[in-house]
Amino acid sequence: MKLNRTYIFITITSVALMLVLAIQIKWIFQTAKIKEELFNEKANMVLSRTAETLCSDKETCMNMDSCCFLDSGPECALKLDQAEVSKIDSLLAHYMKFYNFHIDYSFEVIKPKASDLHKNENRLKNNVYKKRLEEIVSKNGLELKLILPEKKQFIIAEMGSMFITSVILILVVLILFWKTTQSLIMENKISEHTTDFLNNMTHEFKTPLTNISLAGKMIIKDTTIKQEEKIKHYTGIILEENEKLRLQVEQVLSMTALERGEIPLVKTELDFHQLINDAIKCIRIQIESKNGDLILNLNAKNVVVSGDKNHLTNAIYNLIDNGIKYSKNKPQLSIHTSNNNQNLIIAISDNGIGIEKKYQKKIFDKFFRIPTGDVHDVKGFGLGLAYVKKIIELHGGTIELKSEKEKGTIFTITLPINNA
Repeated sequence: MKLNRTYIFITITSVALMLVLAIQIKWIFQTAKIKEELFNEKANMVLSRTAETLCSDKETCMNMDSCCFLDSGPECALKLDQAEVSKIDSLLAHYMKFYNFHIDYSFEVIKPKASDLHKNENRLKNNVYKKRLEEIVSKNGLELKLILPEKKQFIIAEMGSMFITSVILILVVLILFWKTTQSLIMENKISEHTTDFLNNMTHEFKTPLTNISLAGKMIIKDTTIKQEEKIKHYTGIILEENEKLRLQVEQVLSMTALERGEIPLVKTELDFHQLINDAIKCIRIQIESKNGDLILNLNAKNVVVSGDKNHLTNAIYNLIDNGIKYSKNKPQLSIHTSNNNQNLIIAISDNGIGIEKKYQKKIFDKFFRIPTGDVHDVKGFGLGLAYVKKIIELHGGTIELKSEKEKGTIFTITLPINNA
C-alpha cells in the first residue's frame, strides 16, 4: 500500500514539533531551577549575614537567651521583646537591600525539639530557611528561621519576559501547526475529490463521445446509407448524445456559478405541494419503468414559501432521482410534508442501498461520491447533493440525512414559511 506523502509529512513534522516543544519546556524548567538556586543562595546569604551580625551583638544575644519559649508543635518559638524583633527585622531589611532581594518575609527565633529534629528536616518547606545562632546562644540550640511566602511568584516574576515570550511562542507554533495541518488535509481531500471528479467526468463523457463518433463514421463510411430514415436515425443519435454532453457541462458550470453567486435566485411565492407535483411529473415514468412506487403524504397546512421555482424543483428532482438510482430492486419512494413552528418540513425517503456512517458527513461535499472501486453502475459527477444543499441553504433552510446501510435513506429539508 502506497503511503500518502501528505500524511507522512504531517507525521514527521508533528514528531519534530513535539521534540522542539519538549526541549523548550525543558529549558523553561531548567531556567526556573537556576532561578530557584540563585534565590536560595541569596536567601541563605541574607540569613547568614543577619545571624552573624546578630551573634556579634552580645547584649541582644543575652536578652534572647533570657527569653521564654512558646511550645508550637515540633518547634519552640522564642517570645522576643520588641527591641529584639526590631533589631532582627532591621538587619534582615538591610541585607535584603544590600543583595537587591526585594520580597516580603517573616521570621522567628526557634529551638527545635530534640525528638523531632530529623522529622522536622524532612518536613522543611522550600520557602523556609534556617540558620543556627552560634557563640553565646549556641548552648540553647537557637535558630533564626526566615520565611519567604512569595518565593514561587518571585521566581516567575524574575523569569519575566522570557517565560511569557516562551509560552506565547509555543502557543503560536501550536496554532500555526494546527492551521497548516488543517490546510494540508483539506488540500489533500480537494485533490482526491478532483481526481475522482476527473475520473467520473472521463467515464461520463466517454459513452456519448463514442456514440457520436460511431454515428458520424457510419454516415461517412457506410455507402449503403441512402434512405433518409437511416440518416435521420444517426443524426438523432448525434444530437441526443450532444445534448447529454451539454447538460453534463451545464451541471458543472451551474454549480461553480452558484458558489460564486453569479446566478441570482429569482424568488417568488410558491405553493410547495404544487412544486413537488411538478418535480415528479418528469421522473414518474422512470419509477414506473422499474415497477416502483412513489407515495405522497402531503399533510402540511402552510406550504407557501419564498423561493426560486426552477432551482427548488431541480433540488427535489435530484433527491428523487438519487432514490431511483440507488435502489437495487423496485424503488419504493415517499414524500412526506408537515409543519413545525414557522417551518415547512419535507422528508424524502427511499428503500435504496443506504449510506454508511463514515460517508454521511461527506455526502454533501462537492465531487464526492461513495467509493465503488472501478464499477461505474451509477452515473454522475458527485455534484447533485452538493447542489441541493447549496440551493436549500440559499433559501434559508437546512437539509439533514438519516440513513442505514441496506435500509434506505431519508433526506429531511426544512424551509421557512412565507407569512407575508
